[in-house]
Amino acid sequence: MFDLTGKVALVTGASRGIGRGIACALAGRGAMVVAAARGDHALAVAAELTSRGYRAEAAAIDVTDAAAIAQLPGDIVRRHGRLDIVVSNAGITRDQLLARMKREDWDAVIGTNLTATFSLAQAAIRPMLKQRGGRIIAISSVVGQTGNAGQTSYAASKAGLIGFAKALAREVASRGITVNVVAPGMIDTDMTRAIAEKVQIDWAVEIPLGRLGTPEDVAAAVCFLAADEAAYITGHVLAVNGGMYM
Repeated sequence: MFDLTGKVALVTGASRGIGRGIACALAGRGAMVVAAARGDHALAVAAELTSRGYRAEAAAIDVTDAAAIAQLPGDIVRRHGRLDIVVSNAGITRDQLLARMKREDWDAVIGTNLTATFSLAQAAIRPMLKQRGGRIIAISSVVGQTGNAGQTSYAASKAGLIGFAKALAREVASRGITVNVVAPGMIDTDMTRAIAEKVQIDWAVEIPLGRLGTPEDVAAAVCFLAADEAAYITGHVLAVNGGMYM
């Protein structure tokens, strides 16, 4: 099930946490994975995957560099002949109450989380339109559905991804391209653990399933949406949140 053999996938923010989990899961199901992150941060992921016999390579890129993002999908097609799956996962937070929020922090969050997805999708749909097929998957957040005090910029960026995906799904459906969103809840990553320790919150108490999610939980949802079995699903928001938001 969810065999991705022969597919070529690009994952941004692939060096750690959810992005790393997605890159590993796609590769494990047979996809050739381009793990993208700033600087040399994705090299370790690509090296680990190739050492396990999977096909993978690293791409050093800052997703806010619009010119670099515009070139990346074409470079992948020239090297591998096609681009089937794009997972826009790179994201940041600059949490602060709105009354105290700096404009540069707002711009950084919107630029990384939302505008970069626009740039990547715009570049990726060109080869996908030619090959008449593809999967674009944006990683949003439960915060984009519920809101959260102190996260107006993050919530706006993640809610924006949902609207963006639904609109793009309508534009490209006739060419066999699906556009979907995965909205994780509280996922057990280094970033989440650091926040929980700082504010002393036990998020598991707020989650009906009684635990935080794992990167593998999110990655499984991405693999499903990337697979042939999900060919009739587009414009959808798949919540992976343990019942935190229903």
